Amino acid sequence: MATETTTIEDQLRALVRLQIIDSKIDQLTKLRGDLPDEIRDLEDERVGLQTRLGKIDQDKKEAEVQKKKLKLDIAESEGLIRKYEEQQLQVRNNREYDALTKEIEAHRQRIQTAYEEIERYDNLEDDTAETVDGADDALKDLEARIQEKQVELEKVVEETKSEQGQFEKQRSKAAKNIDDRYLRAYERLRTRVRDGRAVVPIERGAAAGFMVPPQRQVEVRQRDRIIVSEHDGRIIVDDALFQEAAAS
Repeated sequence: MATETTTIEDQLRALVRLQIIDSKIDQLTKLRGDLPDEIRDLEDERVGLQTRLGKIDQDKKEAEVQKKKLKLDIAESEGLIRKYEEQQLQVRNNREYDALTKEIEAHRQRIQTAYEEIERYDNLEDDTAETVDGADDALKDLEARIQEKQVELEKVVEETKSEQGQFEKQRSKAAKNIDDRYLRAYERLRTRVRDGRAVVPIERGAAAGFMVPPQRQVEVRQRDRIIVSEHDGRIIVDDALFQEAAAS
């Protein structure tokens, strides 16, 4: 915040200085290009693959449990079939014999169904193995690409670290000369406008690409109040003041 009472013109100069510093910081940030976004996208893709592999592993464990259960069912049915076949040798009438025959057929069907289920699980495991191999290869490729991008980003950050540190100190100092209400408005504008320019000069009758009416230009040159663009809300200053502040 401003440490003492200042004029509107002083505030405008301070805002211009802050904008110039922020624009320099923005340029350093642009040197990183799309690397941060690319790394985040690759990391998201990695998480997706890891989740997929985790689900496959869980399904595999559940399949093993089901196969063990089916094998137990087969063994149980085989035992019962032997029991019923022995009982058939001792029956006294056709009704008991037919009843045992139905039980035997039911357990033979149970055994057949169980073997079919086991075969289905085995086929799924074969398909899953191919999927896992492909996912593992893709994961290794992602890890390598992430590492490569991170190295690139770290290099850029290291190359600009000293310069950015200096700009950050200048920014902190410049911000102290601005009244809190103007600083808050400036910060809000910075987040709203695509190019980060919250303070713009009038150049050839236009500010940030929008024409400024002649009467409005006169008001801006008077430097006695904060004037914003009716098109995008940016703070408008005259070119002479912008150049003076930039040179100071």
